[in-house]
Amino acid sequence: MRGWWREIAGLVLPVDCAGCGRPRTDLCERCRGLLGGASSVRRVRPSPEPAGLPPVYAAGRYGDEVRAVLLAHKERGALGLARPLGDALAAAVGALGVAGTVLLVPVPSARRAVARRGHDATARMARAAAAVLRRQGTPARAVTALRRRRLVADQAGLDAAGRLANLSGALEAVGGATALLAAAPVVLVDDLMTTGTSLSVAASVVTVAGGRVAGAAVVAGPDGPEVHSDARLRR
Repeated sequence: MRGWWREIAGLVLPVDCAGCGRPRTDLCERCRGLLGGASSVRRVRPSPEPAGLPPVYAAGRYGDEVRAVLLAHKERGALGLARPLGDALAAAVGALGVAGTVLLVPVPSARRAVARRGHDATARMARAAAAVLRRQGTPARAVTALRRRRLVADQAGLDAAGRLANLSGALEAVGGATALLAAAPVVLVDDLMTTGTSLSVAASVVTVAGGRVAGAAVVAGPDGPEVHSDARLRR
């Protein structure tokens, strides 16, 4: 019910651009261009790069406007932004060049965070991206194949080693996902890559479950060798 009310409110109430604040548009053309424009999709690598990290493509650079859009969708419930964010993820998936059917598997957020927000932002973006890819002729399906098996500490402020220790053994494949993960190449999806630890741990879980990870796609990646975590984007 909460998500339904937010979507209706977005249709009838005046809004400002979630990225730059320009009035009377939920996302202006300039900010939309920062998310998956032809010149913004690129491969990104953290430094140091964690073992097992698959190729990662980002739709945009983690900067003021992109950060604001991600926060608006994830933390403030601007659910209408799932469509342009899905477009961005689809562009990043396309850059991986995976042929044939592809499974988009979101990196899972903590259940308490999803409950607090009232929606699963990453899963919502994954579904939107899969719909875009299907319209473009790529058989794509978003599947919630991973879950948290235990509580973890807040990732904000942890370095790469701290994040790896925090997430070690924290993810698992959901029951019955083994056959599904083995059926087609997997692309892990997330909103933001910082140290790359979450993606490398998720890739390991998929591989152990019998899947083949073709790469990862994120909305935003680092400008330089590494981007620092934002506490408000915590998982």
